Amino acid sequence: MKHESLKHGYDVSTMAFDIDHGYWTPRVHSELATQNWSQADIRQHIDLEAWQGFLADLPRDPYVNRRWKRMSWLNLTDDDDVQVMGDCPMAQGGMFNDAESMADKLRYYEGLDPAFVERRDVKAFVRAWAKLWGIGPKEPILMQITGVRGKGQHDPLQGQGIHADGCKYLSILVINRENVSGASSHLYADKAGTQTLDERILKPGEILHIRDDKLFHSAGVMSQEEQDQPFERFIIIINSCFVDGFQNRMLRRHFPDAVLNEVF
Repeated sequence: MKHESLKHGYDVSTMAFDIDHGYWTPRVHSELATQNWSQADIRQHIDLEAWQGFLADLPRDPYVNRRWKRMSWLNLTDDDDVQVMGDCPMAQGGMFNDAESMADKLRYYEGLDPAFVERRDVKAFVRAWAKLWGIGPKEPILMQITGVRGKGQHDPLQGQGIHADGCKYLSILVINRENVSGASSHLYADKAGTQTLDERILKPGEILHIRDDKLFHSAGVMSQEEQDQPFERFIIIINSCFVDGFQNRMLRRHFPDAVLNEVF
């Protein structure tokens, strides 16, 4: 990867980034209140090129072909620090995930690189994201770096189709997009997809916020722009406040003191 040297080279994590104040514009707050989704550009708050340096050593996803992935459970501490909670599997019930390779299964992944989590701009992002949604201390936040590489055409969702992730608050941040055609983000008012709300292509550094318990989403097929070169697209998915009882049972088992969303 062309950004590999940035991972262990010059440390830009101490650069001055806007930690909380002004991270999200008033438009983001108003759009989430009125239409349940909003897009923002956060390149001014993060060192995107340095973040891309952590993509090279992502392990392959053991459950999904042609995908690479790491994930960690994070939370805010009482003094507003960001910490890794520990190990807990990802668990999505079949009512939220239609893919045979993922539905109703416990999935275990390697954690995020500690050097990534400890970056000042990463912690600032997690804090600002939690404050956007009103997430408080000890509430589990799932942060994933995931993406695909390859040739030809590829379904980035691997059969999930139009779906919800089983939480209240979800955001998708594009980290890189190289030689990619397609991979558009779609929002719907219904799971059947009869009421399309929006369709757009996110650029690196752009983030899509979604009230996951109010809307449904999907991603379009991706393919190569230049046929003699492979494509790749990697994203960060960050979400919290789970309405999926399967996931909440796993969280309670692994984190007895966590603050969880009650599911009735």
